[in-house]
Amino acid sequence: MSFALPESVLVIVHTPDLQVLLLQRVARRGWWQSVTGAREEGDAAIVETARRELREETGIEADAGLRDWHWVNCYSIWPAWRHRYAPEITHNVEHTFSLCVPAPCSVRLAPEEHERYQWMSWRDAIARCFGPTNREALKRLPHLPAVRPRVSGRGA
Repeated sequence: MSFALPESVLVIVHTPDLQVLLLQRVARRGWWQSVTGAREEGDAAIVETARRELREETGIEADAGLRDWHWVNCYSIWPAWRHRYAPEITHNVEHTFSLCVPAPCSVRLAPEEHERYQWMSWRDAIARCFGPTNREALKRLPHLPAVRPRVSGRGA
């Protein structure tokens, strides 16, 4: 069995007016989150993990415009996910990214991970998210310097 690497990404997808995309997890109904995922052995850099996870979970291709916040969190891995990691691993390092898209768009969900998506204001997203690092990143979103939306493709 191969174990997950204890390094991951959080990618906030948003519009210029700060509408945020949230995904509802399949395994934990009522748990909403931004795009997240673990680094894989084949990912040359953590930005590649962010691009891959964005594509896998939403169908959005982020060739340009993916913004690295240079904000990293280290946290204890929740007991529900500990089985994915080697026994001696207790903490994960999470890198935060964002992608500004021109307007709310349809996305193609990964059905084994997420069952619904919804666009909502960043404030409503804070209240809806289950993860503390996701909530904190959403609180920081309005304070980032503005960026122009850029995306080369999106889900159907």
